[in-house]
Amino acid sequence: MTGNIILCGFMGCGKTSVGRRAAKLLGRELCDLDQYIEQREGMTITEIFAQFGESGFREREAQAVEEVSKQGGMVIASGGGTVLFPHNVELFHQSGGTILFLDVPLAALQERLKNDKRRPLLQKPNRRQVIEDLFNQRAPLYRAAADIIVDAGAPPVVVARRIVDLGL
Repeated sequence: MTGNIILCGFMGCGKTSVGRRAAKLLGRELCDLDQYIEQREGMTITEIFAQFGESGFREREAQAVEEVSKQGGMVIASGGGTVLFPHNVELFHQSGGTILFLDVPLAALQERLKNDKRRPLLQKPNRRQVIEDLFNQRAPLYRAAADIIVDAGAPPVVVARRIVDLGL
């Protein structure tokens, strides 16, 4: 069983779109962690946040990480906050996973997320500032969790090829 490839990074960095392409190129299954949680819970991420708050979501996310980590050979698109919790990083690593940080410049992320309606943490009037503040908090944690940092400012197909070229 080969280890999982876990994609982490800020909202809008391309974890799902890059993950989909990388999984296809590598002949692996993609597990989008947010979709996995939604299917497991029978509700959307937004509904989970509304009903149980961020802490309730994070508990469900940690359970999902534990379940998904036990399977090998997948490309896992983690949620934007997944690797901010050391326990999740530990679970990914215990199962032989390699964590890749998809690094995208702040300005590009702000542009990509300017009209987003799906992410609960961004539904605020001062969105650009919220993105900047969250990015500044999270970027060092992504770097700390990552085994490899991938320049992800390019189109998803290019970033996926960079991942394939790592030979994982």
